[in-house]
Amino acid sequence: MAAEKDKAGKESIVFCKGVNGLDKVVLTNPKGCTAEVYLYGAQVTSWKNERGEEYLFMSNKAIFKPPKPIRGGIPVCFPQFGTYGHLEQHGFARNKMWKVEERPPVFLKKFPDSTEASDTYVDLALFPSEDDTRVYPFTWELRLRVILGLSGDLILIPRVRNMNLEGKNMNFGFALHSYFRISDISEIRLEGLETMDYFDHTSNKKRFTEQGDALTFENEIDKAYLETPDKVAIIDHEKKRTFVVRKQGLPDMVVWNPWDKKAKSIPDLGDEEYRRMLCVEPAIIERPIVLKPGEEWTGHVEFIVVPSSYCSGQLDPQKVLNPTRAS
Repeated sequence: MAAEKDKAGKESIVFCKGVNGLDKVVLTNPKGCTAEVYLYGAQVTSWKNERGEEYLFMSNKAIFKPPKPIRGGIPVCFPQFGTYGHLEQHGFARNKMWKVEERPPVFLKKFPDSTEASDTYVDLALFPSEDDTRVYPFTWELRLRVILGLSGDLILIPRVRNMNLEGKNMNFGFALHSYFRISDISEIRLEGLETMDYFDHTSNKKRFTEQGDALTFENEIDKAYLETPDKVAIIDHEKKRTFVVRKQGLPDMVVWNPWDKKAKSIPDLGDEEYRRMLCVEPAIIERPIVLKPGEEWTGHVEFIVVPSSYCSGQLDPQKVLNPTRAS
């Protein structure tokens, strides 16, 4: 597939080879911001600003060899998150080769800021194999649009359609397992999950209620927050920047950092790399989506970077960054 160019004649979408010869897509917006997406797992592995500063964490020990999952970036978890189901950890979508779709089906649900003419994006799709159908007996189509906005924001729009012809409903869980690159986990403050109920994965998924102020980190955390607000803020005091995560259609939010002891037990993660990463993951966990034949679910997740003075209770940062894009 040929590269696409923007109005200035620069290549905005490039199809090339990545680590170990795996196919990937590189998106570049007019400002020089970039995002890289591997067809293996439809996984975003890089998101950089115009100065080349990386926003996503990738392990130095990441394995780019199918069928192993890639450690870091934004893995796609479908049709289940974690062990909330009978399938392999996080489902099988992250371990499959996806296809680029030049003409994807029309979106059945649209968001006001989904895609603008000035955005750079790619559409990827995954369809069930015979092996998939044996362990997950449904016929479906899974798609992901990855958008690099004019202002450098990163938007992911997943959608799932039930293609069963025999009238059978399908149910599934989902998550975008996003790894953020941070200065040091001890310098991070996470706002927006105060007073939320959560399942604690370090305590056999027991349900608790978050107490106190915003989250700070002093030890391992592995929690699935339930029915969370549509927006959270990851404040990095040392780098003086804030990641804002906005979501629609994914009610839950997972927060994970393995800390030192657990990190040493993970083969594709360096012993000290836990200090430079934090996973904040929009997800569907407590109440799986149920689709009737022909129905389609659509999610919408937007990642934005703003100055560290921002907190989750402030006005929408997108209006400040890009006043022409509707909120």
